[in-house]
Amino acid sequence: MLRRSGFRAGLLLAAIALIDPALSSAREPGGDVALSLRNANYEIDVRLDPEARLLHGRQTVVWRNVREAATDELWFHLYWNAWRNRDSTWMREDRYRGRSDRGDDVDRDDWGYLDVHSVRLAGGAELERRFAAPDDGNAADRTVMVASLPAAVEPGGEVRVELEWTAKVPRTFARTGFRGDYYFIAHWFPKLGVFEGDRWNCHQYHAATEYFSDYGTYDVRLTLPEDFVVGATGREVERRDNGDGTATHRYRQADVHAFTWTASPEYVELTRRFEVDGLPPVDMRLLMQPEHLSQADRHFNATSAALELYGKWYGAYPYGHVTVVDPAYGSGSGGMEYPTLFTCGTRLYNPFGGGRPEGVTVHEAGHQFWYGIVGNDEFNSAWLDEGLNTFSTGRVMHETFGANAWVKRYFRPPGTDSGGFLPVLFAEIRDPGVISSSRLSRYRNHATTDVPAHPTWRAHPGSIGNISYSKTAIWLATLENYLGWETLQPIMASFFERWKFGHPRPEDLFDVFDELAGQDLDWFFDQVFYDDVRFDYEIQSVKSVAVEAEGWFEGDAGLEFRPAGDEESSDEYRNEVVVRRLGEGRFPVEVLMVFEDGSEVRRRWDGQYRWTLLTERGPSKLEYAIVDPDRVLLLDTNFTNNSRRRESENRLPSVKWASKWMVWLQDLLATFASFV
Repeated sequence: MLRRSGFRAGLLLAAIALIDPALSSAREPGGDVALSLRNANYEIDVRLDPEARLLHGRQTVVWRNVREAATDELWFHLYWNAWRNRDSTWMREDRYRGRSDRGDDVDRDDWGYLDVHSVRLAGGAELERRFAAPDDGNAADRTVMVASLPAAVEPGGEVRVELEWTAKVPRTFARTGFRGDYYFIAHWFPKLGVFEGDRWNCHQYHAATEYFSDYGTYDVRLTLPEDFVVGATGREVERRDNGDGTATHRYRQADVHAFTWTASPEYVELTRRFEVDGLPPVDMRLLMQPEHLSQADRHFNATSAALELYGKWYGAYPYGHVTVVDPAYGSGSGGMEYPTLFTCGTRLYNPFGGGRPEGVTVHEAGHQFWYGIVGNDEFNSAWLDEGLNTFSTGRVMHETFGANAWVKRYFRPPGTDSGGFLPVLFAEIRDPGVISSSRLSRYRNHATTDVPAHPTWRAHPGSIGNISYSKTAIWLATLENYLGWETLQPIMASFFERWKFGHPRPEDLFDVFDELAGQDLDWFFDQVFYDDVRFDYEIQSVKSVAVEAEGWFEGDAGLEFRPAGDEESSDEYRNEVVVRRLGEGRFPVEVLMVFEDGSEVRRRWDGQYRWTLLTERGPSKLEYAIVDPDRVLLLDTNFTNNSRRRESENRLPSVKWASKWMVWLQDLLATFASFV
């Protein structure tokens, strides 16, 4: 077994309680029941200058050390410095990936930055600070800032720091920024990394990774033009008109690990309440683009489907409210998740049944569970959120809306790659299962691109979507086929319950599988996570041979010799199937043999050796054979070789027709040659 055992969230909480006996009261500000450790808390006051596209911010951060080691530093993410200039690590990597959000067409006002003016202890002296590049040593990168403390923060201790800063809002990079008077603002303030063990987990901002931070309480005041409709993490607890054309919106939310907001004068606000027996109610708020109002019900229905089925399968959504955002056209901010708020993505013409906007809405709503509530490390193990959520999205979509039909878009505008504006839905072409055909093809094309255990920030560009999302979803669906949903569902629910508001590692998920699956699955995880093996099984040959009783047999007078064709020869067939494992991946498979008389036989093969010969003797010839007939092993990279019909015993008809076609072709070529 290659992996190590992960620690338990409950043990961590118990250890922290021993370090700090006053923890329980510190975790319940205002008397509410704390769901998380609340060890990274923010008070932020920010003003938008819409003319200069600037944010002017002041914030207080209260951080409590919940680890067993002391630290004399605070490490902050300054994400927006990724778009400060072309020398940042993010920009270098994005060019390497060949998919820069902006390419070379970046104007002066399109760049962004986060400029910290001061960091000081609350009411005290300015702190020394420096930039760090822990991942690649890029001295030009400014996405990580380290502030030195005058004294170490001991386990259970607390520090309060105040920061002042200015941020230039970029024209959308990485789904954050502005388009006209539409703003979507994510990961926009100096934000603490996560102190783990005896060091800070605070990676540079990489083009292919997302985020990781501790849970806490956010109290944020946003001063914006008074005609803006605002959406944000949490609930609005106060709105004040300032008499100067601006208004200040105060939002508060506890037990989250980020704060995101959006504002636009064009939003149309709609509300609906989610109420399902056995689950807590949720106030749904939809901020819709006016041209998409006819699709509002579809957004609400998809959000409700995710809240209901994720809630029943894994655990209830705890916040009581959620904001659903329909982003502005061309804003590049669609399809992204944030605590209690997420963006969808639709088009003016979107026929029902093609999977959008339902699919993206379910997926981003589902991230409230696997990203928002189970806070895994997105820098190192993005699959632990993205893969589990992609699998869960497929189940919700299949159960609620049925199989997606294929949609082809025509009349694509010149210079775009987003498809045409005129959709045609082909209802007869549908995805047959929970995992879409597009996910299967993405995985098959990149099955050996990278090892999933490789840290996400180091991963090959082709492996993020195709491995973290698609491969993980496919191996989870394979485990559902292998173990049964009645086994898989309690495993995932237990993982969710144990690690909600925690920071699980891959080994923690595998530990739950080992505990609850009823069998050791290390052989499976060693292949799909710690390796990049390819799975591929084929039927190599199918034969049926008449059995003739030729040779020496027991008779009335002892041993008797029977020649071939004797009248007492047996009227039976020896049927042979050769099954071969072409890839390095090993998985137990079934082989189905179907005979001419309609009878069937299933045989099981452990798939360990490169090939096996299966024989079956009976009165009927074998018609065809299929390996993995129920498609349990969705990881198989080539299903086209999984079946084969019996090889013809008389090749004369095929030779005859091939000869006729060859004569016809020669005659045709000779005819064309006569015109030259």
